[in-house]
Amino acid sequence: MSISTGQPVIELKDVKVHHRARTGGLFRPNVVKAVNGVDFSISRGETVGIVGESGCGKSTLASVLVGLQAPTSGQVLFHGKPAIKRSAAMRKEFGRSVSVVFQDPATALNPRMTIQDILTDPLQVHGIGNAASRAAKVKELLALVGLPASAAEVTPSQVSGGQRQRVAIARALALDPDIIVADEPTSALDVSVRAQVLNLLSDLKARLNLGMVFISHDIQTVRYVSDRICVMYFGQIVEEGPAAQVFDNPSNDYTKKLLGAAPSLLHT
Repeated sequence: MSISTGQPVIELKDVKVHHRARTGGLFRPNVVKAVNGVDFSISRGETVGIVGESGCGKSTLASVLVGLQAPTSGQVLFHGKPAIKRSAAMRKEFGRSVSVVFQDPATALNPRMTIQDILTDPLQVHGIGNAASRAAKVKELLALVGLPASAAEVTPSQVSGGQRQRVAIARALALDPDIIVADEPTSALDVSVRAQVLNLLSDLKARLNLGMVFISHDIQTVRYVSDRICVMYFGQIVEEGPAAQVFDNPSNDYTKKLLGAAPSLLHT
């Protein structure tokens, strides 16, 4: 696996995301600290796994990384520049640079659009190319994720769950991003196709020198794809290090518990 030495594409410094909960009184509202003082960076060429159980804040952290959630406090840097209050130009550049693969491709893809239209859409939104070059790009993207060219003519409901997730990955690659944030990208899939999708993501990362943030509750899956692992617990990163180190010599009790509860690769 390659380890990046480049400048981080995205960097978070002491980021907090606090929500007021519906419980609690008017004068003493309960505050949910979804993300509570996180430092994090991702560069091209590395895969960073974020692992933790449901409710630990990892999906909120993903929302901050892709610009869907503004932090309550802290800094978000994009190529070294402050990126919380973005100009229109930076928003466009950020949208091209950072892509997302969601958990469930069935809900992430428009069921009424053909796969050709789904993959062409980001290119049109960003004003890239003409009709001929976009059609060529769609063919290239389908080949990249291991789908036949004929897949362009069908809708997402006409292909399998694993193939739908390949379409979602192809869409994430349409704008040649620096970073892909994959939020539980295999948990909605059958066990038999999880390994195929994980292998595809790993191959693409290496081939395209992508940075990848891989988010999962399953530490074994994260180990399978990650160079570096961050363990989240109650909104904080409680352990971080090279994947082998976190696995072979965990220093945090919660990490040890996660490892003890994860008996086999890809089968949870």
